[in-house]
Amino acid sequence: MGGENHTRASHFLLLGLSEDPEVQPILFALFLSMYLVTMLGNLLIILATTSDSHLHTPMYFFLSNLSFVDICFTSNTVPKMLVNIQAQHKDISYKECLAQVYFFLLFVGMDDFLLTVMAYDRFVAICHPLKYTVIMSPRLCVLLVLVSWIIIFCFSLLHILLLMQLTFYTGTEIPHFFCELAQLIKVATFDTFVNVNTILIYVSIILLFVCPITGILFSYSQILSSLMRMSSSASKYKAFSTCGSHLCVVSLFYGTGIGVYLSSAGTHSSHQSSIASVMYTVVTPMLNPFIYSLRNKDVKGALGRLLSKAASCS
Repeated sequence: MGGENHTRASHFLLLGLSEDPEVQPILFALFLSMYLVTMLGNLLIILATTSDSHLHTPMYFFLSNLSFVDICFTSNTVPKMLVNIQAQHKDISYKECLAQVYFFLLFVGMDDFLLTVMAYDRFVAICHPLKYTVIMSPRLCVLLVLVSWIIIFCFSLLHILLLMQLTFYTGTEIPHFFCELAQLIKVATFDTFVNVNTILIYVSIILLFVCPITGILFSYSQILSSLMRMSSSASKYKAFSTCGSHLCVVSLFYGTGIGVYLSSAGTHSSHQSSIASVMYTVVTPMLNPFIYSLRNKDVKGALGRLLSKAASCS
C-alpha cells in the first residue's frame, strides 16, 4: 500500500467482529434481531410518553429524548455492519467513516448529558418537591436538552476537523465493526496532529465521562441525604423507587463503557475491544426500554393503553 492522503482517496476496511465465513450468518441474524428490538422498544417508549397525557412530565420528556438518541446511536453503526456482512465486503468510504465517527461522538455524548439531566430532575423532585414544578419548567427542560445538543455538536465537530488533518494509507484496515475515533488515530500515519487528536480524546473523557458522572453522583448523594432525613419507610421507598430505572440505566451505560475502556487498556487485542464495544453500542440501547417499562408502572400503563388503542383501531 502506498501512502496517500485519505482526503483524496477512497476507503477504509472494517474488519468486523469475525472473519470466519461460517460465523457471518449468525452475526447477521443476531445483530438484525437486536437492532429491530432496539428500534421497536425505543419507538414504543417515544409513542407512549408523547401520546399519554399522564406522562407529560419532565422525567418522561427526558426519557423520550433518550430513546430518540438511542435509536440514532444504534442506527449509526449497526445498519452499515449488516450491509457489509450481507454483501460480504468490508469497505467504508472516507466520508462515511468520518460521518460515523461524528455521529457516534454526538449520540454517545447526548446519552451522557441526558442521563445527567435526568439525575438532576430526580434530585429536584426528591429534595425540593414543593418547588419541582417551578424549577423544572417546560422552558428549562427544553433549554437543558438544547444546550446539551449545542455543546456536543460543537465538540464532535472539533474532533472531526482535527481528524481530517490526519493522513492514512489507502485501504487502511480498522480492526473494529465501525469507525471508532481511537482506532482511526491508531492507524493514522504519525504526525503532529496525531498527538493533538490524542490530547483531545483525553479532554473528551473529562467532558463526556468525568463531568457527567460527577453530576450524577452529586445528585444521588443529595437524594440519599434527603432520604435519610425522612422518618417514614414508605416515603423513602416511594421516593427512591422513582430513581430505580434511572440508576439501572446509568449503571449499565457507564458499566459497559468502563468495561470497554478496561478491555482496551488491559489487552493489545483490538478484536476483544470491538466485542466489548458491542455492549454499549448495541446491547445498552436495546435494554433501556425494557428497564424503564418493566420497572415503571406509569410507562407500563401507558404502553398498555397505547397497544389497546392500536388493537381497537385495527
